[in-house]
Amino acid sequence: MLLYILWNTMSYAVITTKIDPRTKKEAQITAEALGMPLSVIIKAFLKQFIKTKTVSFSVYGNGEPSEYLIKTLQQAQKNRKEGKGSPVFDNAEDAIAYLKKQGI
Repeated sequence: MLLYILWNTMSYAVITTKIDPRTKKEAQITAEALGMPLSVIIKAFLKQFIKTKTVSFSVYGNGEPSEYLIKTLQQAQKNRKEGKGSPVFDNAEDAIAYLKKQGI
């Protein structure tokens, strides 16, 4: 009886996030393979995030970077060679002045 009362007094909040359909489906399949609904995985992640105040990701499997990551890194390297990267600052004041000059 006590368990029933505690269960009924629990309330939940809804979190809405945008995620591509493929990632959602793959996450659901993975969670189901572990015998849990995806909501349990997300709750556990959030509780761990609160507890540790850290976010860590691990690569499970072959550890190869995605095609998107490779293209992004290649573009970043190209931009840097062309001088399109943001400048490096020695102190916060110079960085803030630069951002203000940029209208940011």
